[in-house]
Amino acid sequence: MTQIRLVGFDADDTLWRSQDYFDEAQAEFERIVGHYVDLADVRVLDALYAVETANIAVFGYGVKGMTLSMIESATQITGGRIAALDLHRIVEMAKGLLRHPVELLPGIRRAVEAVASEFEVVLITKGDLFHQEAKVRDSGLSDLFRRIEIVSEKDAPTYARVLAEFDAGAGEFLMIGNSLRSDIAPVLALGGWGVHMPYRTTWAHETEAEIVSGEERMCVVAEPAELPAAVAMLAARADVR
Repeated sequence: MTQIRLVGFDADDTLWRSQDYFDEAQAEFERIVGHYVDLADVRVLDALYAVETANIAVFGYGVKGMTLSMIESATQITGGRIAALDLHRIVEMAKGLLRHPVELLPGIRRAVEAVASEFEVVLITKGDLFHQEAKVRDSGLSDLFRRIEIVSEKDAPTYARVLAEFDAGAGEFLMIGNSLRSDIAPVLALGGWGVHMPYRTTWAHETEAEIVSGEERMCVVAEPAELPAAVAMLAARADVR
């Protein structure tokens, strides 16, 4: 009989707001580039997304990688005509993103505390190391987690490494997060469990996931208050497998 004993939490848009700030930055980027091209004729955000995804392997995730991709995209879209002052605006916008306050999702602390009272809990997040460390520190939640992992990618090999360090099998692990691509699909692929809590807005890259198998090992909730019951339900399901 397999029992879930380790529960992982994603951070951005699971514990606190994040994508909202990136969406605002993309809207500002579009306004800046709109001074040089006709936005009706140029799919600016599509062009930016193409550059961002191509650059992930080089820059990784987070604000700094997004900013470099914005500068590259702006140069390409405008044919090199973008002014230095507007490039500086993009850099200043990025600094604002790095300084934005941490705003917890309503009810999330209570939900994490409830889950932590029954299971070992760990935080597994990806992105820029300095920025993620600052957000974890400012969140006031770090004391709830046995361990905090900031990784460059959240894929099956990463989860397998973390589980090995905890001496836990995949069937003993449940991951909670807003991203199908990063939080749910790779864990299910390993034989683990997942609770998907979609956020109101999600970066397109994080929606590109296919759940090939394991749907019986996951569920979907709408808000943090539903997390303890969802984890308990899946834990009970694991006990009878």
